[in-house]
Amino acid sequence: MSDTREEPGVLYLRFRKVGGGLPDGAGYAGLLALLGAFTPVVEGVPPDGALADVRGALRYFGQDVAGLAAVIRVRALALHGVDCAIGAAENPMLARMAARQAAPGTTFVVPAGGGAEYLAAKPAVALDGVGAATARTLCGYGLDSVGRIAAAPLGTLQRITGVRTGRELWERARGIDRTTVVPNAAARSIAAERSFPRDELDRERQRRALMSLTEELGARMRGDGQVCRGLTVSVRYADRTGYSTLTRSRTLREPTAHSAALTGLAYRIHDSFGLQRARVRGIGLRADELTDREKAAHQLSFDPMDERARRIEAVADRLRARFGPQAVMPGRLAA
Repeated sequence: MSDTREEPGVLYLRFRKVGGGLPDGAGYAGLLALLGAFTPVVEGVPPDGALADVRGALRYFGQDVAGLAAVIRVRALALHGVDCAIGAAENPMLARMAARQAAPGTTFVVPAGGGAEYLAAKPAVALDGVGAATARTLCGYGLDSVGRIAAAPLGTLQRITGVRTGRELWERARGIDRTTVVPNAAARSIAAERSFPRDELDRERQRRALMSLTEELGARMRGDGQVCRGLTVSVRYADRTGYSTLTRSRTLREPTAHSAALTGLAYRIHDSFGLQRARVRGIGLRADELTDREKAAHQLSFDPMDERARRIEAVADRLRARFGPQAVMPGRLAA
């Protein structure tokens, strides 16, 4: 076996129940506890993922990273009826990207020190944190692949995208990620999911499901005095191989828990999938990077309609707290 000091030590796991679908809340908690038996450095990424720093576990169990991932997968399948697609790399960003490439029941390993080579041929939009708008801007300057972004001078990227974003792009394109796995960080995000009884082709019904999710998460955040900085939408749809899941994240213009703002962004993410004819079985929504409302900056609005909507929302929250979550809902959901 190779020297474990050279092994990539971060895993990103995507969970799927055997037969399809995401684990429920209790099942997800059980999977995080399972990972906790291997390493204390586990970060939940609900509703269907987790990060784990297993560098210490590699030495303890005497396994390479692929072998340890196989042990985790067997236990998840035996104890929880859940299969895992696992990405392994030297940092969280590369592990997340590797997990997207891993088929259920497999592990995709990015060798330590091989991040830049792994990324080079990928399109710009595949780079973690690069959305469609940023990718279009980069492509307009001929930076249409991660390798070309990595080869561009730092100053050029900063002039195109801004000082901070340019620095992050420059580092990520080289496989550098300064984030770490933060234990017990599941509270940094909240998530919910809606499943359809059959494959759903009606785009309007899909949008209603999204609106119900933004209403639910918005109310939960407002009740806890929190706001989020971004949203992640996951769509599970039928394809030739059975079912696949597309996931995409976007950042809000400012941190918020305002349902209308969450709904607008969720709709834009949904539109970006281009799934007009897809048979959708389920939609998930995650509110990312939660923070205390009092610590977040809020841009004052002079739009009377926006202020009126926020006052109505506050009254609706008080009514729901007193009479239950179904006491007040948008007319579009009540129809």
